[in-house]
Amino acid sequence: MDIESEILKEHSRRQADRIVSWIGADPGRFRRLMDLFLRGEYRITQRSAMAVGICAERNPALVRPYIGRMLTRMEEPGVHVAVRRCVVRLLQDVDIPEGLLGRVAALCFKYLSAGDSPVAVKCFSMTVLARIAEKEPDLGREIRLVIEQQFPYGSGGFRSRAARVLKGLRPG
Repeated sequence: MDIESEILKEHSRRQADRIVSWIGADPGRFRRLMDLFLRGEYRITQRSAMAVGICAERNPALVRPYIGRMLTRMEEPGVHVAVRRCVVRLLQDVDIPEGLLGRVAALCFKYLSAGDSPVAVKCFSMTVLARIAEKEPDLGREIRLVIEQQFPYGSGGFRSRAARVLKGLRPG
């Protein structure tokens, strides 16, 4: 399969599922998708994000070797919001390598605190931070502070996720 052609053919869940089915659990095929996601031009990156996310849900082990490069891509100026949303979303469910926990936490705090971050990115960031706080309990206070500052002004989705995250954080 020529993944790039398939991605450009149609931007839909059905097309993403077709690509994901072809990839299965094959690391070589997944690498081809990740090459497009990490190096593709704007439209290809945006469209490949859905397939990357679905692959991560179905087979988290495929994504783990790419987490560092995905973080680097997220930090690039002008990167499409779909990249940030996809990566932070999949970080909710993937085992983050110990050596990347600090970097992931810093990025999630940045997105959670930024006024221009989309609600989905903020919500996913809260969940990732809560998971990191399970390993690093000292972060709990800081997470709580950032969430509580935004809570009164947040959307319904933000407040719902914030309530769950705050409830799950250790008292502190």
